[in-house]
Amino acid sequence: MHLRPIGVIRSVLRDRRKAPRQGSEGAPDAWLEVHDWAAEGLQGVAVGDEIIVITWFHQADRDVLRTHPRSDPRNPLTGIFATRSPDRPNPLGLHPVTVRAIDGNRVRIGPVEAIDGTPVVDIKPVI
Repeated sequence: MHLRPIGVIRSVLRDRRKAPRQGSEGAPDAWLEVHDWAAEGLQGVAVGDEIIVITWFHQADRDVLRTHPRSDPRNPLTGIFATRSPDRPNPLGLHPVTVRAIDGNRVRIGPVEAIDGTPVVDIKPVI
C-alpha cells in the first residue's frame, strides 16, 4: 500500500497536546496547501462547500491499541477502534470542514484541529 500526500495543513496550531480534540471544540481555520501536481483536482471545489479532509497523523503512536478516551485516566481503557484517538495503527484523520476561501492551490478551511505540517492524503465532498 502506498499513500502520497496531496498537500499539507498550515495552521496556527503547532503543539498536538494543545490542539482541540475536534474541530467543533474551538479549532481555528487553516490553509490546506495542495501540492502543484495535485492542484487540478481542486476543480469544482467552491467557497461554502462542505468537504472531508483526510489527513495522516504524522505524530501518532502507531503501536497503541487501547486508550483512555479523551486522554482522561478516569475513563476505562477502550479499544482505539471505539475512539477518535489519533494514536492508532493507521493514523488517518477525518475532518469535516467548510471551504472559506480559495487562492490558487491554497484552500482556507475550518474549523480544523489538525496541527501545522499535517499531511493531507485526500479531499472528498460531503454528500
